[in-house]
Amino acid sequence: MPSMHETGNAKPPMAADSAVFEDLFRLQTEAMQALAAPFLPTAHAKAPDPGDFQHWAMSGAKLQKMWLDFLAEQTAVAEPAWLRLVDGGRWKPMLDEWCAAMPIAQAETQTRLWDESLQLWNRVIELYAAPGAVAAKGPADVAPDALPRRDRRFADPRWREQPWFALLHQTYLLLAERLEDMAQEISGLEPERHGQVRFMTRLITEALSPANFPMTNPLVIERTLATRGENLVKGVEHLLADLKRGQLSHTDGQAFEVGRNIATTPGKVVHETALYQLIHYTPTTPTVAAVPLLVFPPWINRFYILDLNPKKSFVSWALDQGLSVFMVSWKSADASLAEVTMDDYVRAQIEAIEVVRQRLAVPAVHTIGYCVAGTTLAATLAVLARRGEADKVTSATFFTAQVDFSEAGELCHFVDDAQLRWLESLETDGFLDGRYLAATFNLLRGPDLIWNYVINNYLLGEEYPAFDLLYWNGDTTNLPAKWHRAYLSDLYRDNQLVVPDALSADGTPIDLHRITTPCYIQAGREDHIAPAGSVWKLTRHLAGPWKFVLAGSGHIAGVVNPPAAGKYQYWTNPADVASLEAFVAGAQETRGSWWPDWRAWLGDLDGETVPAKGARVPGRNAIEDAPGRYVRMR
Repeated sequence: MPSMHETGNAKPPMAADSAVFEDLFRLQTEAMQALAAPFLPTAHAKAPDPGDFQHWAMSGAKLQKMWLDFLAEQTAVAEPAWLRLVDGGRWKPMLDEWCAAMPIAQAETQTRLWDESLQLWNRVIELYAAPGAVAAKGPADVAPDALPRRDRRFADPRWREQPWFALLHQTYLLLAERLEDMAQEISGLEPERHGQVRFMTRLITEALSPANFPMTNPLVIERTLATRGENLVKGVEHLLADLKRGQLSHTDGQAFEVGRNIATTPGKVVHETALYQLIHYTPTTPTVAAVPLLVFPPWINRFYILDLNPKKSFVSWALDQGLSVFMVSWKSADASLAEVTMDDYVRAQIEAIEVVRQRLAVPAVHTIGYCVAGTTLAATLAVLARRGEADKVTSATFFTAQVDFSEAGELCHFVDDAQLRWLESLETDGFLDGRYLAATFNLLRGPDLIWNYVINNYLLGEEYPAFDLLYWNGDTTNLPAKWHRAYLSDLYRDNQLVVPDALSADGTPIDLHRITTPCYIQAGREDHIAPAGSVWKLTRHLAGPWKFVLAGSGHIAGVVNPPAAGKYQYWTNPADVASLEAFVAGAQETRGSWWPDWRAWLGDLDGETVPAKGARVPGRNAIEDAPGRYVRMR
């Protein structure tokens, strides 16, 4: 073999390799240009410089290196968290059952789909063939409402500027619509199974949207050609970072810090157990209501959803309304909490009530229970009533809380025996990693909480926004596995909480019909986690007075809606009605936040005030400053 000195044409080995890569990427780039040219979203889209193949080669090399480095890192991990969720073996049985239930393979169904597709294609092509529809050197000028089907995922004009992308997304919308129709019309299935088929159909059609794939999304093609692949490099960086942390990112994780720019309302941790910390916030008014307020947030999430920042903080607003506010901060579960059950959460709520009563020397407290903590608060009230201690609670407010799970929404699709066994397989050391639960909630709103981020951050390579609500949403909390399984089976699946004495807590049978405590019940009109109709059912199980308020928006925005924002609305109806439908039919709408209505309701129960000094100021025997250690634990 001749040496470099023996021939004037030989190249150093690395230079030769570079030339090979450049030739390879030059050919790939030319092929991509040839493929994409007829379908470029706009005539003025910037195509890559044919002479700048080195930049494409560098992008490809970066992608290859990142992927190889990631695979090398993952070999050291026994079973990464992300792998458990995407493992095809876990999803295949559900897909097999879905295929068996759907009539897709029937000749009649396929013929009908083919005929409808041909009709759709002819209609779309006619739009682009019409005189004046396409300019001589520009994109098509087809009005958004001219196409047969519309969907906000395809609202960008580039989805209709070229016939190819118009045909593509219109065909997808037709097929998705027909699949959902098929799932709806299936007969012979149990209601629970039928619901699962409809839910799985929605998940599949959402995942197969052409917007989710780089070669079928005109925005991604345009961005890739304009940046010479840099968007895909940045997108893969985002993807691999999420795989490493086992969780889809929704926001810039470095933009926020608990105690620095979120959860900043001043206060002290005044009590602590292995399960929770109790925060007492510093009053902001010279006098406060005589009866203090004790808030139980859901242990599924961090408590600071009610204290995101001063403008959004329910805690801060309540303090300014002259309330003495206490907040429970639940500990994220670890192996030490493996044996925790509903008994422990009920005991914790009763204990927190006692601590506040003794600390302030008051006979009773106002309480709030949010979501699952509201479910447990109902059980707590029933226990106190059975023990003759109901007078320790002046009022109970329920934020989007369910007790009757007969119509509990799409989460019911995760509580059959097969799903419970799958969840059990995800447990580690007696607790369930909160990332799995976060993924479940994301699936309930796939286009908004999954695919929107796949497109923007993985395919387009955009940076994450700095959004405190999304940061909270991703700040997951681990759950005691034993209690989580019981919660899903006893409450969601078997609906035992509304059966008198079917369940007990701390040795006391639970009968919700014994609750005479005045209750304020808030539901979100668009809530997909605790549907308004399910929340309404709480009114059917109380023996005391109650007020039901239907708020605009959903599970979070319907609750966290400060008056200063001037957003949404709420509905009230003082009539004695028997159903949510009747409530809505006769309801009065009020623009803005329902918070002032709740404060007025509270004032009617407790008009007395006391000076905001002494024990009302959280300095005595404090453990640490708010927001405490537990909210920072992972």
